Amino acid sequence: MTGSFEDIKELVRELHQKYASFTEGTVASYIPELAKANPNHFGISVVDIDGEVFEIGDCSQKFTIQSAINPIIHGLALEHVGPDTVEHRIGLEPSGNPFNSISLAERTRGPENPMINAGAICLTDMIRGENPTQRLSEVLSAVERYAGEELGVDMLVYSSEKLTGHRNRAIAEFLVNFGLLHNPPEQVLDLYFQQCSISLNCTQLATVAATLANRGLNPRTGILAVAPDYLRHILSVMFSCGMYEITGQWAYDVGLPAKSGIGGGLFAVVPGCMGVAVYSPPLGRGGATARGVKVLRELSDRLNLHLMSARHGDFHRNSDPEP
Repeated sequence: MTGSFEDIKELVRELHQKYASFTEGTVASYIPELAKANPNHFGISVVDIDGEVFEIGDCSQKFTIQSAINPIIHGLALEHVGPDTVEHRIGLEPSGNPFNSISLAERTRGPENPMINAGAICLTDMIRGENPTQRLSEVLSAVERYAGEELGVDMLVYSSEKLTGHRNRAIAEFLVNFGLLHNPPEQVLDLYFQQCSISLNCTQLATVAATLANRGLNPRTGILAVAPDYLRHILSVMFSCGMYEITGQWAYDVGLPAKSGIGGGLFAVVPGCMGVAVYSPPLGRGGATARGVKVLRELSDRLNLHLMSARHGDFHRNSDPEP
């Protein structure tokens, strides 16, 4: 990675101006409440591992995290039941299929990976707690450790998801049929719909990314969000599966662990350096924000962020080298 944080800020300003008039993509409409999002909202936020923040555009606008929460739930499941149990029930291979596909991996007879809906529902089933309220509290607390601020569930989006989530119910029943859910499916789905409806803003999502970049330590609060031992698991799956059917192209073009959500949020992790998030509701291929994909592709290219080409030690906070 080349350049200082000042260089990054200047480039982000340039990219925000460049893509502010970009009109490709369509706001998600199959969840009615999401269809109300303003397609002109556009924010970019960067948080480095020293906790410095740069934001431009609609970075205080709240939106629901949707499946961008999956890496956090993956980490929580790893802590609650351990890597062996998670990997026994969920595969690690890219599916090449849409996020809501109803299928199991041929070899393992489980969801193909933790990032697609089937895998995320299975992860949700692993969250421990004596009752549904306690399990939701576990999830909210985890997201808050990453984001660094108190968060809540958008009840209008939650109700809309619950009312229209027929395909996710089909996925859950499919998992039950193969013995992959250990709790009542409606209970699991209720938590799943609630966690997808957690509301946050672009800078909070960038802080999630920066926490993952900082070995699980939130750089803005100093709170450990996830044990460092699990970072390899989380980031590897994000890199290979986090962008659904465009993951291969993303790995080729951008080369960073990332996760999208149909609420318009997208975050990428630059390990040891920073987290970047983009919020823009119109979605393109793979259900990812169309502006966000453009921004992160150009940011990666111009800052040499691609993990297969980046040179360790090139990034420094200030323009002047240390004595």
